[in-house]
Amino acid sequence: MEVEEAGRETLVSRMVGAARLDPAIYRALASDTGATAHAGGVVVVAGVASVIGAPEVGITGIPLGVMAGLLGWILWSTLIYLIGDKLLGGTATWGELLRVLGFAQTPGILYVFAFLPGGVFLRTLLSVWIIVAVVVAIREALEFSTGKAVLTAALGFMAMVLLTALLLIPTLDG
Repeated sequence: MEVEEAGRETLVSRMVGAARLDPAIYRALASDTGATAHAGGVVVVAGVASVIGAPEVGITGIPLGVMAGLLGWILWSTLIYLIGDKLLGGTATWGELLRVLGFAQTPGILYVFAFLPGGVFLRTLLSVWIIVAVVVAIREALEFSTGKAVLTAALGFMAMVLLTALLLIPTLDG
């Protein structure tokens, strides 16, 4: 599918394209400033699905799951922007990364089924799928090689873990 064609896709067809790891969809999303709210919507739906698929959390966990998903998306996009664009010389803006990384969460909608038998396997499979989608999204938005996109994602993940640990350490001081 050509980028021009991909730019005229519907929200659902873009989500399907993102889940199918279609590079043209990610390139079109990067340049479509009108898709930012849709990307946020994908993050919200994936967050709700994740909470529903984890019955031990309970339905009351939905607001917290949505808030954590949105904050994580914004922080992740910021880290990937700083690493990929500023450190490794990519070409994307923060908004472009926000959009493509939001749509890369599309497979997370299937977390809603994780309460079924085999849920641990499903969560693992979906996590791997999302990681691959994130690498494709980074590669297309930053106009990188796959190797550089993997490096960017890995460095971003390490930075995210470090920041999370720094934020949680004060809460452990009891």
